[in-house]
Amino acid sequence: MVLLAPRTGEAVGNEVDLEPENPEPKPRYHSRLTGLEIESKDLLDKAATCVMIENSPNARPQSGLRDAGVVYEAVAEGGITRFLAVYQDSMPELIGPVRSVRMYYLEWARPYKCSIAHVGGADDALAVIRNPSNGYRDIDQFFNSKYYWRSSDRYAPHNVYTNEKNLDELNASKGYTSSDFKGLARAVDMKAPTRSAKKASSIDIKISYGALWNSAYAYDAKTNTYLRSHQSGGAHMDKDKNSVLKQNAPSVVVAMMVDERLSSNGRHTNITTTGSGTAHIFQNGEYIAGTWSRAGTTDELVFYDANKKPVVFNRGQIWITAVSKNRSVTWK
Repeated sequence: MVLLAPRTGEAVGNEVDLEPENPEPKPRYHSRLTGLEIESKDLLDKAATCVMIENSPNARPQSGLRDAGVVYEAVAEGGITRFLAVYQDSMPELIGPVRSVRMYYLEWARPYKCSIAHVGGADDALAVIRNPSNGYRDIDQFFNSKYYWRSSDRYAPHNVYTNEKNLDELNASKGYTSSDFKGLARAVDMKAPTRSAKKASSIDIKISYGALWNSAYAYDAKTNTYLRSHQSGGAHMDKDKNSVLKQNAPSVVVAMMVDERLSSNGRHTNITTTGSGTAHIFQNGEYIAGTWSRAGTTDELVFYDANKKPVVFNRGQIWITAVSKNRSVTWK
């Protein structure tokens, strides 16, 4: 005799496969870095990794910048900029060129509790990151060379690369299994509510005295992103493992005005990463006049609007450029 299934089930032989009328919703998890939905809680708590990526003309196009959750950009030396790319729930299969670290990148990285991938660095930064009592997770290429390689299509020092597999294995070998941080405030929906009546469809950031490192962004309304270019000419492209080129296009662009000065060795730049300052924030094709704030080097960076309320950012990549107070950020 076959049992008849109730409305919520099906008859299967002599058994009934019952389904609850109100099934428990499947848990949803969102990336701490991007706010985008991710597959599992394991990814939510995965060890974060911060990678130093260079930006000299010989390093272009870089690989992996498009896939970072957050990118920090600042002058490293001689007006040449460098990036700190922050990853957690996902990383690409090609990242680089990897270059040396500076103290202020360490300070921006610290709240993410991330491993820091780099190739050496300035003396003050190395003294700090190599001292275990300071709490940094150092995965310097100098001491972990098997997890990095040198590409044959570029010459040193612009040819050190790594990838997700290598960095995951390196983190595991060091016992770096998770990272816990809050992250920047993200919109519940894909698009943050309008906070500004000021339109901004194009942005020019003069971070350096050289046009090779100054950047421009063009708002793309179809994707609600900002297409990044070099002011010296040409789109800022990113190359994947198959040599496919795509333009860098963050969902949010932030220019934070900072105190920038020459270090005591006369070559490297120093930047103050704590305290507060002016922030120019761009999302949804709009401009938000804001401020940045950070009490100490272990505290996370927070951005506020003109009403002193925390800015809620769109989901997706945020590109943060630290601009000296004597440089300029313009938009229209």
